[in-house]
Amino acid sequence: MRLDKFLKVSRIIKRRTVANDACDAARVSVNGRVVKASYDVKVGDVLEITFGQRLMKVRVKDVKEYTAKNDAALLYEVIE
Repeated sequence: MRLDKFLKVSRIIKRRTVANDACDAARVSVNGRVVKASYDVKVGDVLEITFGQRLMKVRVKDVKEYTAKNDAALLYEVIE
């Protein structure tokens, strides 16, 4: 699944266009590398997302095309 879609489905970022813009601005990295929105997310990847001054670090636990709002947090675990 594309990185921008994963960020939206997991509800880390609310909209796919905002996720795409974050990737274009180099505010998202996977396993220590800045990647584009088209990066293929896999289970076990470590994502680092910068929100202003705050850094969010998560590990991908599952990849699903669709998920309910209550189950979105089960797709990842927060590391920092």
